[in-house]
Amino acid sequence: MEIGKGRLLLRLRGLDRLQPRSLQARQLLAASFSLIAFLALAGYALDVAFADTAEKNLRERLKTYATAYVSSVEFLRDGSLYISSDRPPPDPHFDVPGGGLYSEVIWRDNRWRSLSSEGPLLPSTGPLLAARQEVFEGPFEMTQVDGRPGRVYRYGMGLIWSGTGNPNDEFPYTIYVMEDEAALGAQLRVFRTAVWFYLGSAGIVLLLLQAFILQWSLRPIRHVINELAKVQRGQAQRMSEQHPPELEPLTQSINAFIESERENLDRQRNTLADLAHSLKTPLAVLRTQLDNGVSEKELCEELDVQLRRMNNLVSYQLARAASSGHKLFSAPVLINSTAEEIVRGLEKVYAAKGVLCEFEIDPHACFYGEPGDLQELLGNLLENAFKWALSHVLLTASPGQQVGTRRPGLVLSVEDDGPGIPLEEVSKILQRGVRGDERVHGHGIGLSIVQDLVKGYRGELQVTRSEELGGACFMVILPPGL
Repeated sequence: MEIGKGRLLLRLRGLDRLQPRSLQARQLLAASFSLIAFLALAGYALDVAFADTAEKNLRERLKTYATAYVSSVEFLRDGSLYISSDRPPPDPHFDVPGGGLYSEVIWRDNRWRSLSSEGPLLPSTGPLLAARQEVFEGPFEMTQVDGRPGRVYRYGMGLIWSGTGNPNDEFPYTIYVMEDEAALGAQLRVFRTAVWFYLGSAGIVLLLLQAFILQWSLRPIRHVINELAKVQRGQAQRMSEQHPPELEPLTQSINAFIESERENLDRQRNTLADLAHSLKTPLAVLRTQLDNGVSEKELCEELDVQLRRMNNLVSYQLARAASSGHKLFSAPVLINSTAEEIVRGLEKVYAAKGVLCEFEIDPHACFYGEPGDLQELLGNLLENAFKWALSHVLLTASPGQQVGTRRPGLVLSVEDDGPGIPLEEVSKILQRGVRGDERVHGHGIGLSIVQDLVKGYRGELQVTRSEELGGACFMVILPPGL
């Protein structure tokens, strides 16, 4: 059993190797097979229809010949057949031995055949048909004058002779007309040759046209590949915007990925540069104190101040580095569970204030990004609200703008009933290391981290006065994702 499974897997792998990897080759191969199948079915249907029509035409033609013989056939009083010489046969081939058209009249125990029947060996005589009975039969085997085998179609018409007008003298007779199959076969061969020639020519033209259409249709994809190669070689910063609508989601995602990676790299460089620049001043102060030979007490005091300063700077840069940037195509993160965890911790820290935090979160609202980014975002906003609130904090979340099939945006707002923030102070409190009130404990970096996070997600941070609670209102608006 295991050996059989192994052989089956090997066969399937062999079939996979035979499949072309190129999209153009696959499309052209599929179009070729479909076109060949269609042309074959069309040719077969046309052939069957033409053969059926040709046989019907042959039957009508033979019936016409038989009807023409009716006017020429007469029977004498003794019952013998008389063919009027004043009326020639409906076709000259009836008078040519082996001419391809044969007629036969049978009545009672007698039989008459046309001159064309002399020479070839025709099939046996058909039965005597009843009045108004018609038959069309064939093909029957026969032998030509030169001995070659052949076949004929036969049409029969049953009639009643009543030349004297006496019903007792009436008797049935049958006229048979036969035609060599060669004429019908020649028609079919000519038709089939023409049909397959034209269908084959049409197939070749359609295949060439399909190849051209594929080349033309795949040109935008090759253009995307060339642009991506230029970006990889550093010859271009991003991909252009001039692409078909079907490829725009792909190119936009690639551009977003390129920009995100470039921003992450720039952010890392800026973080290191900022950290180095920030530590330069405290280190210079300490070096100056050492060079000036200050007392040990003064040196210890200054060392304590500068170490605290450097610790704050390092904490800020690490926090910013940990929260900066985001991955594309992240899974949705539920807001309610993250907010509840943060609020539980803040309620313990600010238990003495007795702050009540309420949620108004739409069940369809989700954050498409890193879970840590959402924790930093909500953590800093809620901590700031708890810090300044008198007794009430409100967190609301709702889906943002929806564009096509993109992931929906997000609107977050955190409101409190504290003193609020004057409009002229908004830009100031969002700066690094700036606190709204120097008497309040903190490093002044929480809101700047929020602002950096929102910028990283190409969003907007709005600071206004809460209409419901009267304090500050921090609103985060994130645009639709990719």
